[in-house]
Amino acid sequence: MLHFDEIVFGPIFSRRLGSSLGVNLLPSKGKLCNFDCVYCECGWNRDGISDKVFPRLADIEAALEKKMSAALAEGVPVDSITFSGNGEPTIHPDFPQVIDVTLRLRDKYYPEAKVSVLSNATMISRPDVAEALMRVDNPILKLDAPTDELVGLINKPAGKYSVEDTVEHLKKFEGRFVLQTMFLKSPDFDTATPEMLRRWMDIVRILKPREIMVYTIDRETPDNRLAKCTVEDMTSYVKPLLDEGFKIQIRG
Repeated sequence: MLHFDEIVFGPIFSRRLGSSLGVNLLPSKGKLCNFDCVYCECGWNRDGISDKVFPRLADIEAALEKKMSAALAEGVPVDSITFSGNGEPTIHPDFPQVIDVTLRLRDKYYPEAKVSVLSNATMISRPDVAEALMRVDNPILKLDAPTDELVGLINKPAGKYSVEDTVEHLKKFEGRFVLQTMFLKSPDFDTATPEMLRRWMDIVRILKPREIMVYTIDRETPDNRLAKCTVEDMTSYVKPLLDEGFKIQIRG
């Protein structure tokens, strides 16, 4: 499984974001997340139980400045400063302040770079987190399934989770976000049955995100029974939305 030992790493090439400078706001010794997705490249949450120490804001700022100044001096391009790492970045207790620091340093070193946050959208009920996400260039917010039951099978959320509540909070973005959805199959579920697709597309039409990213598994997964979908399959799944003019990025 993939883990990130540094606060700031890369740049690495991202199939979605180009030359991406990664930022990990989670503990370095394993995974810490309020989802436990069956497809997560970082493995199961139990793989990271030995370390629950978040990096300090001052250390994050220092790591960002050191990496960005070095990359600029070496002429290394940076298209995106991307928050992902060993779990859900918005659970960091200082997440809004981290975004403040990142935007300031981005403007200083790489003013053309985008700030991107890959999030499962579980924390957007907190006004300070939602406001911080609205200030970044690419708030990439996950909704893998249109029902609580299917979310339970795929994402295995910790504690209470409601698709209905998540959609209500996503409405506050007024379409200024990127919706990210994973398509995959297992013996336990299929994310692309006609009923699930219909309900997912109904949510998309309500939220009207500025862009949609649909993708499938690309790396080793903790549940080894999963099957990926082809680009052709995913294109057929989202064709009604494409026909309606939605901007959709499809990644195999």
